[in-house]
Amino acid sequence: MVIGLVIHASHRAVFEDAARTLAGVTLEWIVYEHEDAVRELVDGSLARQRVDGLLLGPVPYAKCRDLLPADLPVAILRSAGLDLSLALFKALARGWRPTPVSVDTYDSQTVDEVARALELDPAQITCLPYDPEQSVAEIVAFHRAALARTGADYVISLRTAVAAELRQSTPVLGGLPGPATLRAQLHELALQVQSKQASALRFAAGIFLVGRAGPQLDLDRARVGLMNLLLNTPEFGDAWIDNRGRRGVVVFAHQALFEQATNSWVSLPALNQAQETLGIRVAAGFGVGASARSCLHLAERAVARAEQEESPSAYLVEDGGVIIGPMSPAGAALAFTYREHGAELERLAGEVGLSAATLSRLSAIERALEGRAISPSDLAQHLGITDPSGRRLIRKLSDSGLVEVEGSTQVHRKGRPARLYRLRIGSAVDGGAAVPAEAAR
Repeated sequence: MVIGLVIHASHRAVFEDAARTLAGVTLEWIVYEHEDAVRELVDGSLARQRVDGLLLGPVPYAKCRDLLPADLPVAILRSAGLDLSLALFKALARGWRPTPVSVDTYDSQTVDEVARALELDPAQITCLPYDPEQSVAEIVAFHRAALARTGADYVISLRTAVAAELRQSTPVLGGLPGPATLRAQLHELALQVQSKQASALRFAAGIFLVGRAGPQLDLDRARVGLMNLLLNTPEFGDAWIDNRGRRGVVVFAHQALFEQATNSWVSLPALNQAQETLGIRVAAGFGVGASARSCLHLAERAVARAEQEESPSAYLVEDGGVIIGPMSPAGAALAFTYREHGAELERLAGEVGLSAATLSRLSAIERALEGRAISPSDLAQHLGITDPSGRRLIRKLSDSGLVEVEGSTQVHRKGRPARLYRLRIGSAVDGGAAVPAEAAR
């Protein structure tokens, strides 16, 4: 497991201390000196190596959010009330008055809770909650105005650039969540990554059938040759491979192995190898389900569909209703079908900037909801992705007019209400075009 940490150079020692209790994880350090360098550094890291999860502060996240894959688990650092309390006690230890004080980045609710817990007057704490649109100059101006108005002795700032600017004339505390907060968020991200990786370990089955090519073809001999070819294919090294009647071979493995062997369900080079080295045409079908029996049943449906193609090909059928195919032997572009709307879904996926598989999953969820609205976190749970990824996906769908706001819900008494959205993928497919975001509103 590889977790990327996007941090300011001055914070590395604190993060190293927080990560000491995290075993089995390789850390990819993405270290910047200035906020403007974040985007290029993150882009380079994502291109250079596969990162399973990313931990970064709200400012770096705002700089590079559009670069992050929708399915990448992302944790955004949030300073807790404990960190604000420690900063206030640190001020007291230095002989400064705890209040009045000017604070940035913390949300108002956290500030009020800490003030009540420490029996401080909330009116004496001037707070500027985080806003990605605010510049460093604007935040500095806010603090200087608050200092002039209240006569505060110091500032609590979580922005490195802001603190550097203010320290020329004003004492500044803060700048980073404490080790306990960092450690908790690192552990939580590692668990999210682990959960995602576990979903890739769902059981799956594949069936490879030798095509019927007339009486001159020795099916038994062709099947043995096909089985030997698969046994010697590196991508299937960890799979269980066995005979399946005169024409076929069955392969059992985790879903992740088949995804790797098919380039994420795009192509299957083994089909081309069978034709070139053995002179036989092969059709393949993959099934992903809740049990070995269901996987095998779905793979049988998939291979029956592949046999109807004019050239060697493969299909995937999942228990959620998704059908992907035909996969080409050598890696041509993915053709995707879902019931009778294959071409429309593929076209719409290209316009929206999502994969056809993701869009078809969303279409299946929309059908299951039967017109009911859904929150971003519930959508993330349906797709097996993290809540931040679910929110990013909702934003992308909203920009293309594929969701519309449908009120809100208050799951917990404390905390912000969650917005609800109604999926509109079916109407976009039937209508032949995605609806512009402005029209959706």
